[in-house]
Amino acid sequence: MIEDSILLHDAERDKQRVALSSVLAAVFLTGMKLFIGLVTGSLGILAEAAHSGLDLMAAIMTYFAVRLSGRPADQFHTYGYGKVENLSALFETLLLLLTCVWIIYEAVLRLFYKSVEVEASLWAFLVMLVSIGVDLGRSRALARAARLYDSQALEADALHFSTDIWSSSVVIAGLLLVRMAGWLEVGWLAKADAVAAMGVAVIVAYVSLRLGRRTLSALVDAVPAGVRDEVVRAVRVPGVLEVKRVRVRKSGPQIFSDVTLVVGSGISFEAAHEVSSNAEKAVHRILPGADVIVYVVPDRFEDRGLLDTIRSLAAKHALGTHGVRIYDEGGGRLLELHLEVSDLLTLEEAHAQASAFEEELRQTLPEIDQVVTHIEPTGDSTATRQATLADEIRVLQILEGMPAEIGVVCQPHDLRVHRVGGELLLSFHCTMGQAVSIASAHSITEQVERYLRTRMPELGRVVIHTEPDDGETT
Repeated sequence: MIEDSILLHDAERDKQRVALSSVLAAVFLTGMKLFIGLVTGSLGILAEAAHSGLDLMAAIMTYFAVRLSGRPADQFHTYGYGKVENLSALFETLLLLLTCVWIIYEAVLRLFYKSVEVEASLWAFLVMLVSIGVDLGRSRALARAARLYDSQALEADALHFSTDIWSSSVVIAGLLLVRMAGWLEVGWLAKADAVAAMGVAVIVAYVSLRLGRRTLSALVDAVPAGVRDEVVRAVRVPGVLEVKRVRVRKSGPQIFSDVTLVVGSGISFEAAHEVSSNAEKAVHRILPGADVIVYVVPDRFEDRGLLDTIRSLAAKHALGTHGVRIYDEGGGRLLELHLEVSDLLTLEEAHAQASAFEEELRQTLPEIDQVVTHIEPTGDSTATRQATLADEIRVLQILEGMPAEIGVVCQPHDLRVHRVGGELLLSFHCTMGQAVSIASAHSITEQVERYLRTRMPELGRVVIHTEPDDGETT
């Protein structure tokens, strides 16, 4: 943690050093171009001086933006100050566009409405060559720092100096044509300086609009095409049933991502935490250094089978269920089931409890068109009686012959048999191998219950408790 803080401090200091050196370079270039432009009367050089002046303003804004964006997050700026860099780049864009308007306006005046004597002297060529050399050095340094620290403000500054290289080259070409106009006595070549100035304006406008588009995209939290889809694919780690939401935003060089994942409602807290950790690592592989938050929510009922849904909802309303039947009728679905309520309730209370369950069931499973319930008491100790010895012997014989008939691996024990009215109530423990999955164990208990019901038509409620064996061999 301390090492991370030191690295972050060094990075911010390096960014500020590069930005400050760019300010000094812009001061030198602006002063030199302005002086030579006034002496020679070259609109191209004066346009370059104005351009460099705006570069100076942009460099100053970049320096202060870099300093401010490096501040840590606080209670009022919970995502930090990274957007200051984007705002700085936006102001730079607006200034550059205003410069373009002025240069084009002045060039049109010189081309069609007024004549200005331009001196294509050695000084004019020299200042532009010096400008190209300085711009080349600064653009490389800024571009390197921008890539290293993912700084849009430094990247914008690098673009400014890179643009100066091309625009200075255009001005040199214009001055050469003016010089040739004197040698060849071709009058229209004297207007080449104004044409060169318009060329500068076109280059600057193009770069400005491109920078402005990127800046606005960053300010409105736009992400590059495909990034969100990559994150969605990455977070589909084992245990994730659905990727519910993925959001990615960038504040300066820092990327933030929050992900909402749906997992099975029956998994443990530790398992859910493992899913979250794996998803976070997957995002970091795509977006190194990102600030990632993973939310894990349980799956909705419709993500499981209908029977599990019905039983879960019934348990939520303190109800038991059995005899669940679902029929497809004329494009709709009919649900019939027996609801077990406490026999201490009145009919009115039991009906209200059942109605609440039915209402939530319809909201959760809209594909069910009609619900028909039969309310019956669960029974208590006074309403039940121990089954006869003959009942127990019969059940044991059926259980002992079960593996050979249906081919399941289940070792039944702790058998309990009761009778309520004409129904036989049965519960027992079923021991299985430790490596059996929970899905397989559930499937086995369903096979056992179906088998028992085919052999004992009077069988009512069946409770099968599954448990792993102790791993010992005999």
